Amino acid sequence: MGGDGMQIQIDNRNSNIVYTGFQFGNYFRLNRENGDRTYIQPKHKLGESPYRFNWQTPILLSSHNQDILYLGGNKLMRSLDQGDTWTAISPDLTKGGKPGNVAYGTITTISESKFEFGLIYAGTDDGLVQLTKNGGSTWEQLDGPWPEDLWVSRVTASSHKKSRVYVTLNGYRWDDFQSYVYKSEDYGKTWERLATSIPGSPVNVITEHPMKEDYLFIGTDNATYASLDQGNTWTLLSGGMPPVAVHDIKIQPQTNDLLIGTHGRSIYLANLNALDLVGTEFKMASIEDLRFSRRYGSRGFLWSNGPTPKIQISYFNPTAGKVNLEVKNEAGKTIYETAFTSDQGLNFYTYDGSISKAGLKAFKKGDRPVPAQNGVTYLPKGTYTVHLSGNSGDSKETLVVK
Repeated sequence: MGGDGMQIQIDNRNSNIVYTGFQFGNYFRLNRENGDRTYIQPKHKLGESPYRFNWQTPILLSSHNQDILYLGGNKLMRSLDQGDTWTAISPDLTKGGKPGNVAYGTITTISESKFEFGLIYAGTDDGLVQLTKNGGSTWEQLDGPWPEDLWVSRVTASSHKKSRVYVTLNGYRWDDFQSYVYKSEDYGKTWERLATSIPGSPVNVITEHPMKEDYLFIGTDNATYASLDQGNTWTLLSGGMPPVAVHDIKIQPQTNDLLIGTHGRSIYLANLNALDLVGTEFKMASIEDLRFSRRYGSRGFLWSNGPTPKIQISYFNPTAGKVNLEVKNEAGKTIYETAFTSDQGLNFYTYDGSISKAGLKAFKKGDRPVPAQNGVTYLPKGTYTVHLSGNSGDSKETLVVK
């Protein structure tokens, strides 16, 4: 293969089967186990006009059958045999091509409903959103309140409601830098505009949380935003992430991790478990187990320090103010405590796993942990209680060092 890397789809039955390729629809089916590589670009029939393929041609494996692959040109193509043969299941879904060395009038995004096979949406680079409810036998153009001709950056069929669909459009090619995000509850008959409160920036992607119906995430040309209320309000995700163009957002349901694909700054990952804390009560999230290491606090080599524990304590505080942190051993004796100022809302505190000098007295002389080379005494293996308290309440969680 050559050229620039484009979209990727992986067979969820066998992760060695990968579909990928380079610009203008040049896609391959790869078998990473035996090294086989099969070129699978659809070809027009004799007498027909050649297909037009976008620079970043969209591909999609069907969630209903992983042998079924969709690929967007100016028509939507479907393969029932992993890309070996293709059928065009639509007419030209665009306004038509234009002369130039880069194809125009092409499909840019494909989304298939998980609720019903054959319920498919497609968006184009010239501003059209199309819907079929019967696997391509008939198509309906969905007209929305957005400006004409803008690049449809994403169409996303909801995984929570069959009739719900989201659309984002990117207008930078037309010197339009507003944020266009829309939601329909009736298969695109009517539309509600979302994200009107965020700073104007072209939108590249919208992603719905697969398990939390109210959680939405959008990626723009300079930021990522999250909504916990179906798009009514939005919050900038900025902790540790610079202003950068975001081109894709995925959620790993097994670990509840948010994965953000950027243009030029690699991939960012954030765990979303703490979002479940948001509410009206003071509440702490469960704490991940810590694996004990005798290397904690060691000096290592002359030019580096050894590792130290980093225990993240996530909590929601309905009011700003002073918060007390107390760590107790299995005997209920305090071995570490501190106080700090908390912001209102979702907070994160990193505890270094140390035992205070006063806390060392809670251990019997023969069981007392030995300080590390850096002079700090760290928690030995065991089970501990972490207690957070503030003006708005308190919360306890268990910390296991194993």
